Amino acid sequence: MSNTGRRGGCAWMVRLLVAIAATATIVPGAGAQRFFPGSPPLPGGDTTLVITLGTGTPVPNPGRDGPATAVTVGGRVFLFDAGPGVMRKIAAAGLPIDGVTAAFISHLHSDHTLGLPDLIFSTWVMGRASPLRLHGPPGLRRMTDHLLAAWSEDTVIRITGLERGRPGGYRLDVRETASGVVYDSAGVTVTAIRVPHGDWAHALAWRIDTPARSVVISGDTRYSEALERAATGVDVLVHEVYIAARVAPESRPGGDLWPRYMKAFHTSDVELGALASRARPRLLVLSHVLFMGGTERELLDGIRRAGFRGAVTVANDLGRY
Repeated sequence: MSNTGRRGGCAWMVRLLVAIAATATIVPGAGAQRFFPGSPPLPGGDTTLVITLGTGTPVPNPGRDGPATAVTVGGRVFLFDAGPGVMRKIAAAGLPIDGVTAAFISHLHSDHTLGLPDLIFSTWVMGRASPLRLHGPPGLRRMTDHLLAAWSEDTVIRITGLERGRPGGYRLDVRETASGVVYDSAGVTVTAIRVPHGDWAHALAWRIDTPARSVVISGDTRYSEALERAATGVDVLVHEVYIAARVAPESRPGGDLWPRYMKAFHTSDVELGALASRARPRLLVLSHVLFMGGTERELLDGIRRAGFRGAVTVANDLGRY
């Protein structure tokens, strides 16, 4: 088939999807109820749990999936970032595989968004019937529009073929924001905090307040005064970090800029230790760690040297806090 033919076919698929979605019966607010067999149950009531689903970086480490953190409040699930492997880790953590209450994307770097197609389409295949509520920075809607178009042929086949997929169940409710309260319902408030992340015009950290706990998730950022203010006195601070002593120019194209990149885009162990010593979270969870050949002991020593004396842990995939 010629390129023109392929483009025409894709356009036809998209038009058909739009027509199907327009006539679909959607169940507003349909609860997510499907879990992978044998998965651990979530605590009930207002119990708030932080689960580090994926704690990795762009390095394809088989022991660490891409960045993704869940905050559960009873049966409600709030997902922050969607790195590679996110749906497998959602299933392994005992979270619903047919959709989360809402998802939040910190910024549009690939390692934080490569799991978005998985989140969108796998939850639909597993039974999601209502639009997935998705918050993030400007540009997120354009990204998701392209994702829906890229998988349009798959979506049409699943709906019109023998699978009889739920029409419209793949749909999204995308809400772009630069900062401020983005979610406020039944005692749970999620606030976006604008943070500096190198050349990105928009990058967000998140503060989550529930009836039981307060949590801040940094996303990717260099030191941020706004984040420090938001994290002051919280129960849990989940923060990215790198080991400052390990940063050096690297022997690769662009490797001479590596130290400048790290300082502009990320937060060092020394900077984070100083931030935490002032903010005093009850628990500091280190995730998205750029080890660069270093060890957990080196990382923790850097945090302590900078003055933080509180509880601190290096997160692993599927950690619960």
